[in-house]
Amino acid sequence: MIDQPVCLTLIVPHQLRDEVFDHLAEQSDLVSGFTASQGAGHGAEVRLHTAAERVKGHADQTLVQVVLAGKDAGRLLDRLRVSFTGTKLVYWTTRVTELGTID
Repeated sequence: MIDQPVCLTLIVPHQLRDEVFDHLAEQSDLVSGFTASQGAGHGAEVRLHTAAERVKGHADQTLVQVVLAGKDAGRLLDRLRVSFTGTKLVYWTTRVTELGTID
């Protein structure tokens, strides 16, 4: 049976961005690369850490997406839980039905 690939999405507060990027880069046995983009967090559970965020009314965040095997996503999440305990990183996984490169 083939392990279904998933896309692991992490919502990373701006102040943890570089630390999460470094951590993912160190997980070369699981992560071959990732994509990051800017985001703006809204909602009752979102922490506004800076005065600028409070004025803007949203948290500066980074969305990080990693495509990897489902079992590897579980292993990566375990490592993230150890390294980022208490940071309230938000994540989810979605199944990847097709993955390729247009050459």
